[in-house]
Amino acid sequence: MGPNPIESTEQSVLNRLSESVKSISELPECRNVCKKMYGNLVRRVKLLSPLFEELRDSNQELGEEEVKALESLRVALDSAKEVLGSVNGASKLYQALQREKIAQKFHEVTQQIEAALSEIHYDNLEISEEVREQIELVHAQFKRAKGRRDSLDFQLDMDLAIAQKEKDPDPAVLKRLSEKLHLKTLEDLKKESCTFHELVILSDEDPGDSFEAMSSLFKKIKDWVLMANPQVDNPEGEKGLIKHRSPVIPDDFRCPISLELMKDPVIVSTGQTYERSCIQKWLDAGHKTCPKTQQTLLHTALTPNYVLKSLIALWCESNGVELPKSQANCTSKKFGCKVSDCDRAAVDALLEKLATGNPEQQRAAAGEFRLLAKRNADNRVCIAEAGAIPLLVELLSSLDPRTQEHAVTALLNLSINENNKGTIVNAGAIPEIVDVLKNGSTEARENAAATLFSLSVIDEYKVKIGAAGAIPPLITLLCEGTPRGKKDAATAIFNLSIYQGNKARAVKAGIVGPLMRLLKDAGSGMVDEALAILAILASHLEGKTAISQVEPIPVLVEVMRTGSPRNRENAAAVLWSLCTGDLQQLKLARELGAEEALKELSENGTDRAKRKAGNVLELLQRIEATVDT
Repeated sequence: MGPNPIESTEQSVLNRLSESVKSISELPECRNVCKKMYGNLVRRVKLLSPLFEELRDSNQELGEEEVKALESLRVALDSAKEVLGSVNGASKLYQALQREKIAQKFHEVTQQIEAALSEIHYDNLEISEEVREQIELVHAQFKRAKGRRDSLDFQLDMDLAIAQKEKDPDPAVLKRLSEKLHLKTLEDLKKESCTFHELVILSDEDPGDSFEAMSSLFKKIKDWVLMANPQVDNPEGEKGLIKHRSPVIPDDFRCPISLELMKDPVIVSTGQTYERSCIQKWLDAGHKTCPKTQQTLLHTALTPNYVLKSLIALWCESNGVELPKSQANCTSKKFGCKVSDCDRAAVDALLEKLATGNPEQQRAAAGEFRLLAKRNADNRVCIAEAGAIPLLVELLSSLDPRTQEHAVTALLNLSINENNKGTIVNAGAIPEIVDVLKNGSTEARENAAATLFSLSVIDEYKVKIGAAGAIPPLITLLCEGTPRGKKDAATAIFNLSIYQGNKARAVKAGIVGPLMRLLKDAGSGMVDEALAILAILASHLEGKTAISQVEPIPVLVEVMRTGSPRNRENAAAVLWSLCTGDLQQLKLARELGAEEALKELSENGTDRAKRKAGNVLELLQRIEATVDT
């Protein structure tokens, strides 16, 4: 007589369940932005282990329903293992930018496990009271987790948005991203580069815009880490890669796939240049397109880019960086590697021209300082220590537009250094920058706005900038500027409005009307910024009053229905401020169908969106009887 097929199946299922839990339990600790979701799921799955072990050891004969339920649970745990494996060791940047999608996967697998646990009838199982209590407790945890999403990090969202939008993000933003994403050392950066590289190469789809966004973001964080941490750890085998201070690698010298300095640059049929090993791996994976341009490759021949290879070698020699393929070039110059573009004698000569030169010399010197300050962190320290900041502040009032433009942009670049912010403000720069913002050329006005944003990172300076009359010209730039100018103005206004007194100034200066126009114009590219500023102004009584007078409810309800997660959140926040204590706004929101959008948002929105939507729903419920009568 052969083995009982049910008995055989149940033992097989229990063995596989135990193996799944064991493999999940042995997964390494997660160190990225998904750490909380990852840790919670692993912890809950571990707690299921005693159930399978006790059932397996008891040799109890299970009914078909129990076997079927356990099989469903096995499938669910395999899904969990797949989701956890896709997160652990993957690109940290990719996960940061795709957090909502990843959170959805975790949510789905949590629902799947909870559904499988619900099918198990514990009364039919011969298990100890202790194990039963533990499994029921775990089941309750999965049930609660199914009903809520892990909250996302609002500060991280803001920092990612700023770092992607701005060409030269504030160092404080890059510092927070470096810490939050655990990209703090050379080894971290190298691992991230490899995982990002693998992601691009092995992706089933052409990465498109997300590839460009990730490349740009990784470069900004990497350059900041290397500049801000000159003594960043340098493991064995990496000698010469960073010498004292690492110069910023020109973009053209980096492979668009790996983002590393190219050793063997080659050209593909679209004219783009890549590191040979990277593009070869891409082609070997079956791709027929150029990763950067998405164009179809006419052929797969790779042509060596000898000119670029020579330029890279020359740059390495000039900057004291070891050539990628050689160990010998910089070692003989251990103490002679160039660490900065700043030559103190040259800086002093430029200072002399700023102080006593004729207008042309002043213009040229300001332009030189502008470029030097943009290039790297060392230069920003060197220029400030030499005493250039007060002279550049004086040139803000120059009658020559180009000189003024150079001066304000040089100060913008210098302000990236935290210590320089105080020097700039103490030199009396704020009123002069505001004057440039009012009367300068287009580029000067944009860079003046960006400088005020950079300075306003420090709370004390928010007050000074607002008191100096910066907000009205920022609003003008918000209305009339180029797309870049509007962004700079909006970012500055948002930051300044964190200070309560500046909210009143912005409202009195008439900001609400322009913000509503930008909000209603989807083609403006300014919907995110307009909503973020409205959300911060709505918390102020005068702001709330002004907003309520421009018929905001229809557009807010529409954004809650169709906007991005962050915009839906901000729309709900504005709506809650407007409806609190204002029966007319509340009734209007109800008439326009806000309730349906709010209910959906209270279930599927961000953590803050759920809270705000829930608050407005409570207000609607309170007036429902009154409205009906």
